[in-house]
Amino acid sequence: MSSLVPALATGGSRRALRFGERFLSYAELAATAAALAPRLTGVSRVALWATPSLETAVGAVAGLLAGVPVVPINPRIGEKELTHVLGDSTPELVLAAPDAELPGPLAGLPRVDVPDHPTGPALSQGPAPSHGPALPLPEEPDDEQTALVIYTSGTTGPPKGALISRRAIRTTLDALAEAWSWTGDDVLVHALPLFHVHGLVLGILGPLRRGGTVHHLGRFETDTVAAELAGEGTMLFGVPTMYHRLAEAVASDAELAAALAKARLLVSGSAALSRRDHEALLAATGRQVIERYGMTETLMNTSMVLGGACTPGTVGLPLPGVELRLVEDDGTPVPAGTDAVGEIQVRGANLFSGYLNRPEATAAAFAEDGWFRTGDMAVLEPDGSVRIVGRRSTDLIKSGGYKIGAGEIETVLLDHPGVADAAVTGEPDEDLGERIIAWIVPADPAAPPTADALTAHVAGHLAPHKRPREVRFVAALPRNDMGKIMKRALSL
Repeated sequence: MSSLVPALATGGSRRALRFGERFLSYAELAATAAALAPRLTGVSRVALWATPSLETAVGAVAGLLAGVPVVPINPRIGEKELTHVLGDSTPELVLAAPDAELPGPLAGLPRVDVPDHPTGPALSQGPAPSHGPALPLPEEPDDEQTALVIYTSGTTGPPKGALISRRAIRTTLDALAEAWSWTGDDVLVHALPLFHVHGLVLGILGPLRRGGTVHHLGRFETDTVAAELAGEGTMLFGVPTMYHRLAEAVASDAELAAALAKARLLVSGSAALSRRDHEALLAATGRQVIERYGMTETLMNTSMVLGGACTPGTVGLPLPGVELRLVEDDGTPVPAGTDAVGEIQVRGANLFSGYLNRPEATAAAFAEDGWFRTGDMAVLEPDGSVRIVGRRSTDLIKSGGYKIGAGEIETVLLDHPGVADAAVTGEPDEDLGERIIAWIVPADPAAPPTADALTAHVAGHLAPHKRPREVRFVAALPRNDMGKIMKRALSL
């Protein structure tokens, strides 16, 4: 059996997965994935066309059972990037739902349709039977074997394939279970894409490892979230753009407020949630949104602890088994409580095993003493919690001899009532080295706040050298599938 999902061995009628009106019990999931696994055995790697569907989840579980590394493919990927990912990972076949239309580069691979009725139970729309798996499960692969090859976003070059071991997945999910009191009684509601860590590892494999249930919404809608949480749902996973929509709606939607208040756990990740949205949700529901911090190469590093201190603007403390430090450019440790900015470095069993076909990049990603260089810049609060201020590559601004994190300026700008959305970048400046640029989506486009008002607002909350030197108003900020602002596109 696969120890990543112990409940597959016992089967049973408890629902494991539900997408829309289609669902699988643990018995059905075990039978369907076990029937598919032999078709993958002996293959070096398989691509998984990762649509938000039941078939994607079944395909991932079948890969785990077969001990074959699975390469999730973003269904909205561009042809150039897809060609790169396929050329780098060289999958021998592609897994997809039977009705999925695959783009050219994928269509040339041998295809295995994820079946809805192989030799075991169908993907059911009726009552789930109460029985164990119809087929024996394969022997558990080695803990260090690669389970997933997940490609990075490619912000500093072509996307790299991070080798995610079974050990890393198990470590992260068990640490989160401890931090969030996550059990098999939980029903997770989420609408995230299934080609990355948050959506696939946390959102699908997480509940399955606990023996719980996933309700995937297909797409995010506030009324659907309300209906799910008012029913069986106990947890919600989302990104800040989703929680922003919930925060905008909750004050005038009593049913949504009651549903969110009923939830045991609300989790936001992939980017910082604004203080304004935190406060709006807390005021309307009494629920504190839990933030956590992770990345492709490390899975999860830190989290707020359910029932513990939750400070908006921070991502909590290191998870059990994770060591974390901040360092200067020369490796000097940055102490907590000093407001000094340093790079986050981590080590622990949650880390990836390296980049596929990139030994030089793998070596460069680690400091000489074995700590992984995340490239994220942060400040350590006096209690040791982490406040991220941005990425070294896009969010660290060196202006007038100071190191400034764009994230802390963005947080202050978002507190201004005239600002609906904000991003901060640095641009070359002959005098300062870099000058701070604020990109603002006004709350009222017909009456935006003045640049002087925004500059004064920042200077009133942060050190004067952190104020924007220029303010540019835009209709919207470019964001990727996970809601992260694509800052490089702002300067094009």
